[in-house]
This record gives sequence, structure tokens and C-alpha cells, in this order.
Amino acid sequence: MWYKVVVSGEITHENGVRCMFIGEYNHSLDNKGRIIIPSKLRDELGETFIITKGLDNCLFVYPTNEWNIVQNKLKSLPLTRKDARAFVRFFFSGATECELDKQGRALIPSNLREHCKLDKDAVIIGVSTRIEIWSSEEWNKYNDDDDLSYENIAEKMAELGI
Repeated sequence: MWYKVVVSGEITHENGVRCMFIGEYNHSLDNKGRIIIPSKLRDELGETFIITKGLDNCLFVYPTNEWNIVQNKLKSLPLTRKDARAFVRFFFSGATECELDKQGRALIPSNLREHCKLDKDAVIIGVSTRIEIWSSEEWNKYNDDDDLSYENIAEKMAELGI
């Protein structure tokens, strides 16, 4: 894979497209709280990356360049708004810098495992510019939600012009 660094600091592919994570992978945590990051996701994730509390009972995993973009957006939120302060606290208080070991595993801290109810079986999904880590049980509950049927989502996307 070829990358170039553009002036904004984002890592992009040779064709100028930002990194993109796709796919769904099933893995298990070992007894030390480590999880194998799928090899197809590792190259774009980089040597060090950030794991933080995500929404919907999952974890968000960001390559450093994407984390910097999100971080800059959150810095611009008004401190005078209670909801903005609450979200920034939630997001940054759970954040930790991680790296992969030689076997491609990342250690997920216990507070983050508790946040997403991750005990053993996990689902790792690529979601454009980030990776999400879900407990298998929470992922199944999320997908069983009637409000999230493809038809309902498609209707809402059409309303947004997509």
C-alpha cells in the first residue's frame, strides 16, 4: 500500500483518498484482555492508535491521523454548552494510546472492556475512518433493533439526500 502525507497532515492513499476501514470480523479476547486486530485493518491503523469509549456500547479505534481530526473538531465545541462538555469528557476520559504486539494483538484496558460489555467474543467492524469493537452480544442486539432495519435506514438516508 502506498501513502502520501498531504499538507493537512492526513495520511492518504496514492490516489488522495483517506484511509478507509471496511468489513466485519469475529475474534475473541484472551485472558489478559488482548484482541487480535484483523490483518486487513492493521496496515491502515498504524503502529500506534487510539481506543476510546464509543457510542451504542462499543469502542471506537482511530489511527492517529484520524484521531487528530476528531480531536480538533471536539476542541472547537463551545465550553459554555453543558452537553458539549459532557461529550468531550466522555470521549477523552476513556481514550488510551495503544500499539500492536508482534502477534497483531491490542490490549484493551479493563475500563473500556466494561464500557462495551466485552468479556470474550468480539466483533470488529470497519466503519470508514475508524474501527469499532463490539461484544458479540451487544452487536447482535444492535442488529436486531427494529428501528435499524435496512428499509428504515434507507428511508432516513433518502431524507438526507443520500
